[in-house]
Amino acid sequence: MHKIQVSTSVTIFNDISELQKEDLLLMNKAIEARKKAYAPYSKFNVGAAILLENGEIVLGNNQENAAYPSGMCAERVAIWNAGSHYPGVKIKKLAITASSELSKVDKPIGPCGACRQTLSEYEINQKTPFQVIFMGEVGEIVKTESLLSLLPFSFDSSYL
Repeated sequence: MHKIQVSTSVTIFNDISELQKEDLLLMNKAIEARKKAYAPYSKFNVGAAILLENGEIVLGNNQENAAYPSGMCAERVAIWNAGSHYPGVKIKKLAITASSELSKVDKPIGPCGACRQTLSEYEINQKTPFQVIFMGEVGEIVKTESLLSLLPFSFDSSYL
């Protein structure tokens, strides 16, 4: 038996004003997407914006359904939108933001497990890491250099 230590490195920004220009633009696009989310059941709105290698920005937001929880997360809406409209174009960055109609979301909200798994497929297939930047509605922002840093011991097609 042996032990290994798994660690990750993130950058924490105090608020949106500290982001670099490109990251700020992308987060503002995610905020725009968040404001258009369809979340009448959870009242929890999420927006995602993906910056592609070709300069295009692809948006997604969560879409709920009366047969809750059969809706879809913002991150998967965005990544599948990018994959269907720009197949083979590499992802550079993903920005995510969340707010609630019930309370102020003042801490960073990262992607759920299902989204991390879906996003990892794209990062692994493109053989290049992409940055993930996430926040709540206000407050601190987390930035990682790779989606896989959020999903150690990921499952991929090499196991099949």
